[in-house]
Amino acid sequence: MATQNQDRLRTHFSSLPVSSHAEGWDALWKEGTFIPWDRGCANPALVDLLASPQAPPTSSDPNPTPGAPRRDTTPHVELPSPLRSEGKRLKALVPGCGKGYDVALFASWGYDAYGLEVSEHAALAARKYLGGEDAGAETEDNKTKDDKIGRGVMEVVVGDYFDDGWSSETGVSSVGEFDVIYDNTFLCALPPDLRPRWAERTASLLAPNGILICLEFPTHKPVASAGPPWSLPPTVHQELLKQPGKDISYDDKGAVVATDRPESAQALVRVAHWVPKRTHPVGVVNGIVRDCVSVWKHKMA
Repeated sequence: MATQNQDRLRTHFSSLPVSSHAEGWDALWKEGTFIPWDRGCANPALVDLLASPQAPPTSSDPNPTPGAPRRDTTPHVELPSPLRSEGKRLKALVPGCGKGYDVALFASWGYDAYGLEVSEHAALAARKYLGGEDAGAETEDNKTKDDKIGRGVMEVVVGDYFDDGWSSETGVSSVGEFDVIYDNTFLCALPPDLRPRWAERTASLLAPNGILICLEFPTHKPVASAGPPWSLPPTVHQELLKQPGKDISYDDKGAVVATDRPESAQALVRVAHWVPKRTHPVGVVNGIVRDCVSVWKHKMA
């Protein structure tokens, strides 16, 4: 069932047209008294993946979410090296970055990390965090991991994910130059009508050999509870990324329907899928981790 915070968040947006959602998020960040999606740190599942990509720790409990991977799944992720031989750093993008915890984490591994926020007040909060001691070597998760690789830049830009204007501030064009994209509570914050655009935009921003990392949450929330956050079981990503930009099918209750439709040439294919051993408490129900992590690459990569 939906939590009280989720119900309150849904109510906040229920009277706003989609065109005003940016202002709705900014109003919450400006007030600063109700930002329940802010967990105070990066998701432990991402921390574990970056620390051990070839064998990220998995949950030993079966996840009852439809489409969730089996508990005996052994993930193996080929993360792109953050530093090329000629010294150029790879770029990581975190849309809907909030206070920037994930930006700091990627930078600690050597990536040039960029957070994107539609809210000016969220960006201000992120810049304050990233400019302070908490984002540096004072915390275990965010300290520089390899002195030879060093630390990447940490920047936050303001803009609409679906527009091109913000990309120049990250030093890239609007097409195919982000080596890592991390989606954590971004897709689930978008109204379902925007999901096909999210898939198309994400595929276009991802470098030819880049990877998309998705923290699938909330997988257990009833579809009828609406959002944000909207229910996001693994089937949503599976269907969206088969044919980025194309509509997906829903049943009469509003749940995404799994289909056997073929992958398009623009598809992102799932190369790893697992239930993490650790995640934020909100993703644990009755002692069982319900979140999933999926990793995607271009079909031809």
